[in-house]
Amino acid sequence: MRRRIMGRPDHLFLSLCFALILTLLLSGCSLYKTFFGQGEEKDASELMSDGIENLDRGSYKAAVESFQKLKDRYPYSKFAVTAELKMADALYLTEGYDQAYAAYDEFEKLHPKHKEIPYVIYQKGMCQFQQVQSKDREQVHSLKAKGEFERVISRFPKNEYADRARKNLRQCLIYLAEYEVYVGHFYFQKGFYRAALARYIYAIENYPDLGHYHEALEYVARCKQKLGAGSGEQQAREKSWFSSIWK
Repeated sequence: MRRRIMGRPDHLFLSLCFALILTLLLSGCSLYKTFFGQGEEKDASELMSDGIENLDRGSYKAAVESFQKLKDRYPYSKFAVTAELKMADALYLTEGYDQAYAAYDEFEKLHPKHKEIPYVIYQKGMCQFQQVQSKDREQVHSLKAKGEFERVISRFPKNEYADRARKNLRQCLIYLAEYEVYVGHFYFQKGFYRAALARYIYAIENYPDLGHYHEALEYVARCKQKLGAGSGEQQAREKSWFSSIWK
């Protein structure tokens, strides 16, 4: 009898061990997340709050990440459309202008009737405007910005962003006029007066009243004087030079 009692398993001890193992198995995932910092995924409203907070404090890259997660995880959430626009804003503020332009452009295509479309088109113009280069470089961004600003003005003439666009549109025109006169001067100095004349006339006809009118007029007269006194040899040299450029 004594031997049976001493050899009997300790049922209480075994029960405690079993309960502990079961608890660990059931709560293992949550314990892992607790100790290793991986909590439950945030919902759409939390991600939106994070994004807005990061925007407000200037953490633009973090804001982009929050809005991107919201878009990816909750595409049908009531916050999804706002997240698309806010992500474009955050990209713009990081000076990722090409990425921001693409994001605004996608927003316009997906939501053409949205109330923020005047702002979106204006921002597309600003993405180009911020990349305008000096007058000795081809004004690709000036032309693109001009097109977007003109769209805002044409479609939403009384909107506040149309007013802002008008101011920037004038600056785009100034950049374009400066470029034409600059190229005209380059040709004039090279002795290619016919090409220079074309540039000056184009500036006068397309960008009047922007501060370059009288300068361009003066060089039109100089070009005509040079061409009137020029020889056939000079014209042939000019033609040959242009042909070599476009080969």
